[in-house]
Amino acid sequence: MKNEVNEIQVSYCEKLGVLNSEPANSSDRVAKILFENWDKNTIGLHETFKVLLLNNANIVKGSYQASTGGLTGTLVDLRLLFAVVLKTVSAGIILAHNHPSGTNKASGADIALTKKIKRAAELFDIRVLDHIIILPDGTYFSFRDNGMMEN
Repeated sequence: MKNEVNEIQVSYCEKLGVLNSEPANSSDRVAKILFENWDKNTIGLHETFKVLLLNNANIVKGSYQASTGGLTGTLVDLRLLFAVVLKTVSAGIILAHNHPSGTNKASGADIALTKKIKRAAELFDIRVLDHIIILPDGTYFSFRDNGMMEN
């Protein structure tokens, strides 16, 4: 009897004209991109965790919704998150989630998750540029702007 294994194929295809031409170099620009593309029907209902995927010039290649949670939290499976980051050959990422409550600060769980993702990204030489918390009114909290992205 022959031992067979499943064949794995990895592919990524960018849609023409979808890439933004301006780099995501400021929290204002990133928050605007995120808020414009967030589901306004659920931004105040439950937490959602997303990641913006960037090329080496910090141009946004796309976004990936890593998880949907409840009123006060959401779980992120790092294996699935990095499967997407690696499949898209992204050089950098920006983490994002919403606070339906409108609380404009990072929780202990937010800080711990950011550190965990940064540690994992370092193994792959992937830059984690920021973690943005979007509020239902479009305002935001930036880890980078608040000095929270250092090791």
